[in-house]
Amino acid sequence: MGQARVIAGNPNAMSDRAAMGLPASFVARQPETLFSAQMDLLHCDSLRLVEIIEDPATALARRYAAGTLLGLIGDPRISLENPSMCSIPASRVELGLKDTDVNRVCEAWEHVGVLRQWIAKECPRYRVDLPAFALMRYPVSNYEYRLFLQDTAAQWLPSSWSFGVYPIELANHPVWSLPPQAADAYAAWLGDRTGRRFRLPSEAEWEYAASGGDGREHPWGQHFDPHAANTVEAGPLTTTPIGIFPAGRSPFGVDDMGGNVEEYVADNYSAYPGGETIDDDLLMTQGSYRVARGGSFTRFGDLTRCARRHGWYQRDIYAMGFRLAESL
Repeated sequence: MGQARVIAGNPNAMSDRAAMGLPASFVARQPETLFSAQMDLLHCDSLRLVEIIEDPATALARRYAAGTLLGLIGDPRISLENPSMCSIPASRVELGLKDTDVNRVCEAWEHVGVLRQWIAKECPRYRVDLPAFALMRYPVSNYEYRLFLQDTAAQWLPSSWSFGVYPIELANHPVWSLPPQAADAYAAWLGDRTGRRFRLPSEAEWEYAASGGDGREHPWGQHFDPHAANTVEAGPLTTTPIGIFPAGRSPFGVDDMGGNVEEYVADNYSAYPGGETIDDDLLMTQGSYRVARGGSFTRFGDLTRCARRHGWYQRDIYAMGFRLAESL
């Protein structure tokens, strides 16, 4: 799969396509037909398809095809009332970015339009005590979100659902293009339904679950890998079935923290302890905003950095989804 073009300037001042580094002409990132070279998958049962998805040695096209079939026949990895959870142990961890690392990060991602104030929000590095908790292994899917809408008659229809119609062929893709209030409501609904203490993770919990607390730059390691997450660099330019990038799994076994869709956390933006509020373009145009973490299929790899803090502009390039934490 091809590389995205280098961009210059503030991406928020560009059209969505320009901000993604894409030309005006068609970009082929997916095969013309998904199953023409993968016909044997039609004879696999769901458990075998899961094995294929979770094998990092298998080509992305085959993992993608296997995941698509699972979405059509019923994905055994998705269970509304008993979602797959990863245990995150209690720890005293250091999170955020050292002030001395801001220049390094800015220089590394200057080619995709990263501005210094965006990275300065990650400072200073600070220490926090976190109790044990659990985090959903995968982001909430379209299928799960549909059940929430059916049960509650809530009107937070994802704008990614064309005309508000449920995309049945994307059942096991992450739901996206939602306001943070929808994510909060989903967590409360599922908690009431199950009697479990579901909620959105805090910023600190999300970063700890992504990094393992060892200071790594990305969930999979220190260096960006365009093949470890669904980002604009090498991805298909659309959401993908959950968990088909096993090389990008976090140290605690959490999938899709680097890409696919951005994820709301429980906190509104504020400065870290000992830091200062950064009046970047997001704060100046949106006012108080809910923090989001992780990259997406529409964004460059800078957002896959574990420490990266961002939020939602109400435009299509901001693919906002979520996953739930559980208090133990």
